[in-house]
Amino acid sequence: MTTLEKIAILANVSRSTVSRVINNDPYVKEETRARIKKVIERSGYRPNLAARRLAGGQVGVIGLLVPMPVSALFLDPFFSLIIQGVCSAANALDHSVMLWLAEPEYERRTIRQFLQTHIIDGAIIASMLIDDPLLDALVESDRPFISVGRYPGNNKVSYVDVDNRAAACEVVSHLFSKGYRRIGIITGPLNMIAGFDRLEGYKSGMRVHSLDVQDNLIAYSDFTELGGYNAMLKLLPVHLEAVFIASDTMALGALRAIKEAGLCVPDDMGVASFDDMPFAAHTDPPLTSMRQPIQLSGEVALQTLIDMIRNPDREPRQIILPTELMDRRSSGSSRFQLKRKEVRSGTIQI
Repeated sequence: MTTLEKIAILANVSRSTVSRVINNDPYVKEETRARIKKVIERSGYRPNLAARRLAGGQVGVIGLLVPMPVSALFLDPFFSLIIQGVCSAANALDHSVMLWLAEPEYERRTIRQFLQTHIIDGAIIASMLIDDPLLDALVESDRPFISVGRYPGNNKVSYVDVDNRAAACEVVSHLFSKGYRRIGIITGPLNMIAGFDRLEGYKSGMRVHSLDVQDNLIAYSDFTELGGYNAMLKLLPVHLEAVFIASDTMALGALRAIKEAGLCVPDDMGVASFDDMPFAAHTDPPLTSMRQPIQLSGEVALQTLIDMIRNPDREPRQIILPTELMDRRSSGSSRFQLKRKEVRSGTIQI
């Protein structure tokens, strides 16, 4: 097996000089560098990445923290897409990912011990709660970390996110443009920044179009399919024209509740949601949904974190990724639009 010592003998230099070339030390003569690289190429030598990282105080492992119950993790496709994105980017950058899964309360009790073991170079936290004590543990650990989702309580926290407020406001404007006026919302949990911001975006959209934000138009839920179903049952007696649902997963439950009530989407009620999960285009009817780049969020978080590890003195990285509204049949032409067109033409009165 080729070793540094063998490379040094073949290149007629010291072992330390070979090591400096492998680690891109700028203070090596170009003639010497070229000779050593030529020997390395001929021998097929591959540096030991683990040893190089340990020598530099790094282990090449990133911790991915998901402060959710394990059962919820595997029911929500959001997290599988985040994990795919993180792992894909890590593989491309020769890093490994350690997935930290535990019930939230256990995780909060043990996170400090986990961070003090020095088995990770930095951490990505997905879906952090507002005022989450995990943040204190991460800050105290003095390890680089980044959040998928903005953290409003500390402007020094690095994050990758979308503009949930602006995107939710755009969804309401889309429904308004379709002719709907009595528009409700099924929210996510308000202790999660995405849930809170999407509700605020809904309210902004209603105000922009001079529509009343009424308490009975708002049903609070938890980003689960069952939560969406139960929330929709609460909204059905309100006789909505349309509903904005803060996640596609909740929209699955809401569509089922609407169908069981004998109503048809979009003829009796328009529906628009958020995320544009892979299944959104294949529901009945296909969901109008605000697409956010979930897998890309994981990739960018990993790439940004590694840059933070390598360049620790830069300002916090706060990255906002674009969203795109996918207009499908669930928010399509409705009887409300048809009636308004007929009213304007003078053919009927309502």
